[in-house]
Parts: sequence; C-alpha cells; structure tokens
Amino acid sequence: MSLSALLAAAPSPEPAGSLDEAAERAGNAAGWVEQNWSTWLNTGLRIVLIAAIALVLRYVIRRGLTNLIDRMNRSAQAVEGTALGGLLVNAERRRQRSEAIGSVLRSVTSFLILGTAALMILGAFQINLAPLLASAGVAGVALGFGARNLVTDFLSGVFMILEDQYGVGDQIDAGVASGEVIEVGLRVTKLRGDNGEIWYVRNGEVKRIGNLSQGWSTAGVDVTVRPTEDLEPVRKAITEAAETMTKEEPWSERLWGPVEVLGLDAVLLDSMTVRVTAKTMPGKSLGVERELRWRIKQALDSAGIRMVGALSPEVDGTAAPDPTAGMAAPSAYASTTSPQSMAATPIPPPAMTK
Repeated sequence: MSLSALLAAAPSPEPAGSLDEAAERAGNAAGWVEQNWSTWLNTGLRIVLIAAIALVLRYVIRRGLTNLIDRMNRSAQAVEGTALGGLLVNAERRRQRSEAIGSVLRSVTSFLILGTAALMILGAFQINLAPLLASAGVAGVALGFGARNLVTDFLSGVFMILEDQYGVGDQIDAGVASGEVIEVGLRVTKLRGDNGEIWYVRNGEVKRIGNLSQGWSTAGVDVTVRPTEDLEPVRKAITEAAETMTKEEPWSERLWGPVEVLGLDAVLLDSMTVRVTAKTMPGKSLGVERELRWRIKQALDSAGIRMVGALSPEVDGTAAPDPTAGMAAPSAYASTTSPQSMAATPIPPPAMTK
C-alpha cells in the first residue's frame, strides 16, 4: 500500500474548537442545574410536605372516628341486659348503625383529603388543572346518569342510617315488603318476613317506612256479647281481668298504661261490641292482645256472661228455630206441566199459510 493511501486512511486531528464547544456545553448545563436546583428542591419539599400532611391528617381523623364508634358501642354494651337496655337499646342495631356511619365518614374523609392532596401535588408541577377538572366533571355527570339507581340507593341508605329510621330488630312495613330488619346496608336492607322468607329491599325503592317498633304500640281487643246483656257487669268483668293482668309478670313490663274500656264500638240486632285498648311496649301488642282475650273470656264465663257464638241454642234452653218456618209453600204455577200453569199459558196464534 502506498504512503498516500495510509495518510488518507488515518484520522484527521480534531480541531481545537470542538473542545471549547464541549466545555461550553458542560458549563451551560452546570449553570442550568445550578439555576434550577433551588426550584427543584422547593418543589420536592413541597410535594413531600403535602403528602406527609395528608397522610397524617387522614390517619388522625380516621383514628378519631374509630375511637368514637368504639365508645358508642361500649356505651351500648354497658346497658345491655338491664331493663333500660331492653327497652331503649339494641346492641346489634347500635353496632351496625355506628359501623355504617363510621364507614361512610372514613370513606368521605379519605376521598376529600387524598383528592385535595393529589390536586395540590399536580399544581406544584405547574400542571394546568382546568382541563382535568372539566374532564372529571363530564365523567361524573356521565357516571351519575349511568348509575343513577346505585347512587339513589346509596344516598337513601345514608340518610336512613343517619336519621335512624329503623335498625336491626325493628318490625317495619317498607311498602314493597314487610318484616323484621336483620341487616341494614347502604344499598340494600334485609328483612325477614312472617313466614321466614328473606326480602332484599333496595333503599332507593322505599318510598315510605312504617316502623312498628319505635315509641309504643297499641293493643286493641273487641269483646262481642249478646245485646241483652247488662253493660255494667261486662265492664266490671273486663276491668277486673285487666287489673289482674297488669300486676303479673311479664305483662306488668309490657303494659305501659292501664287497660281502658272505651265503650260500645258497635250495636247490632244480634250482638254488641265493647272496645278495649292498652298502650304496650313496642312490638309486644300481639302478645298482649292474645293474653287479654284469654283473660277476658275466662272473666266473662265466670260472671255468667255469654259471648256471641259461645253457646248453642240447645244449651240455652230454647229450641232452635225452624229454618223453613218463614218459607212460603211452593206455587202450582212453578211447574210448567201442572194444569194451572198450562191454563195460564197463552194460546199461540194459528200458523198462517199461503
């Protein structure tokens, strides 16, 4: 190979200007880093501070809500088993209600704190939040239209729990179903019907609630006797049976007022009805009515007062009336073949022939 070819293939020496350019670029980069270092440090410290404050605040609030709910449950368990606890407090009802409220509050707290922290962190990066918030608003509206039934159920459940409209153990009439409440949720309420069936009722479908276990109940008994009975012995027998019942357990606790004889509720040709009422413990009216009927029947029998349908006419000493006594004799015109019916039948006109 010739010397000229070797010289052509050898690398040419770099110009002196390239080294100066590299040094200048490195200096510019170092200057840019030095100029923006304080900004980066401030942004990083701001993000760390925002995240730390959000996490600490979320932990403190959630811990406070948990302690408050535990205190509520302990106060309910403290009176459980006592007379006051049996009347006013249902531990399972209080527990489920407090847990549901606590779950809602904790979720809302976490959403608000973490959402606000996320927006503040994005703002620290100099990100324009207006398009993001607009997109979130449009998505929220679309989600609201698509899942409006779910949102309605959730909001209705929240207000039902906050207002304490009903709880576990209550006997309610929800319109679409009725029975005893066995579980209260934010979306669905579970009821056990009279025959043992379980109803799952969506909270958004409930338009009205009839709670039969709050406040007090009314026990009503109708006593039907013969219209010939004297009313004063009837009143006396009912009053004595009621006074005896109010002094015995467990009826003395279930009756929250005296048994009242309101008077005649109906007077018919063959009977008259005396109305008896009493204020009872919530949910105990049916048992009180059954026991009151039992005692009133025994008291009336002891006083010799007969109730309508209690005795047959033969036992009363009078003969049973003949059911055919008021019936008229059959008419001869009822049969189409009898002479009287044939004589009364009009003669048909002769057939006309052309």
